Amino acid sequence: MKISSAEFVMSNADFKGCPKQNLPEFAFIGRSNVGKSSLINMLLGKKNLAKTSSAPGKTQLINHFIINESWFLVDLPGYGYAKVAKTQREKWQKLISSYLRLRENLTLVFILIDVRLDPQKIDLEFINWCGEEQIPFSLVLTKLDKVSTAESQRNFAKLKETLLLTWEELPPVFATSATNGAGRDELLGYIQTLITELG
Repeated sequence: MKISSAEFVMSNADFKGCPKQNLPEFAFIGRSNVGKSSLINMLLGKKNLAKTSSAPGKTQLINHFIINESWFLVDLPGYGYAKVAKTQREKWQKLISSYLRLRENLTLVFILIDVRLDPQKIDLEFINWCGEEQIPFSLVLTKLDKVSTAESQRNFAKLKETLLLTWEELPPVFATSATNGAGRDELLGYIQTLITELG
């Protein structure tokens, strides 16, 4: 897929305010500081479209971007650790869960996992929650350039082994790096395939 246009549309604190156009929607979510904004910018070929920050919890709203005037990319608040009050975290969780469960044109959620780490409890809980709620998702391993090939393979094998204790099979998994562009073509190609299947 060639990205010919990518524009910010709107931010919302409630999924009911999301765009009314009935276009396929692909959401990106992950633990705070997983490299989500950097990955989105890399995918879209734009430096500062999604706001990046070294401070976890930067994304606090549902952010919609319209891509090629034919589909939406959605940047969701991170789950997990962020230096904010418990009430604020609960508000985010409610915002995320209502969007994921009730947004009708949501096609797929990409759950971002930091490939440098062992399987994190909060990631596993979120993946299992998506399964229970029957929310379609794929996994995206981030920060591939920060570890050796052997280490990334070892960490992914651990994640796979852990998930297969409760899952019969895994959804598609993409290994990416926002720094060197690894995984970009595969991820965009997958999005294109799903859009085509929707007709």
